[in-house]
Amino acid sequence: MINEKVDFKNFYEKYKELVFNLALNYTANKEDAEEIAQDVFETVFKKLEFFRYESKIETWIYRITINKSLDYLRSKKRLKNKFLSNLLFFNNKDGINEAVNFNHPGVEFENKESVQIIYKCLDKLPNNYKTVIVLLKIEGEPQKKVAEIMNISEKAVESLFFRAKLKLKDLLENEKDI
Repeated sequence: MINEKVDFKNFYEKYKELVFNLALNYTANKEDAEEIAQDVFETVFKKLEFFRYESKIETWIYRITINKSLDYLRSKKRLKNKFLSNLLFFNNKDGINEAVNFNHPGVEFENKESVQIIYKCLDKLPNNYKTVIVLLKIEGEPQKKVAEIMNISEKAVESLFFRAKLKLKDLLENEKDI
């Protein structure tokens, strides 16, 4: 059990960037990432006293953030599908399904459209493919830590990443053909 006198302000300060940046890599939207981060810290603070130290606390926070991010994206997708269904129901042929605006603070890209295409393709990947790419290449975590976070072997991370790269490459090539 964790000490009841945890300094939550220092705890938050220590992990806020990790949580926000990881959520941002899933959503590509600052406001969505902030919402997820708030939800993550609410969950962490409610369950911190039950943390059993079977893994590092940082790994636990990674897992919570990934799960909250994926849940958020699934929820957002359901709302988007409902919205598109309503457009079809009203036979509105002007409705266009556009990529989410890329809103990543502090990062300047010369070609915003390319970044939107990459994130659009990342969103089409299965969750485990997206997670391995985000953790290894966007977050820059070592393979060993990714294995721990995803609760799989390092060899499985390597194999998963290889398949994820192939799938992402295929999606990007198909995107160029449009």
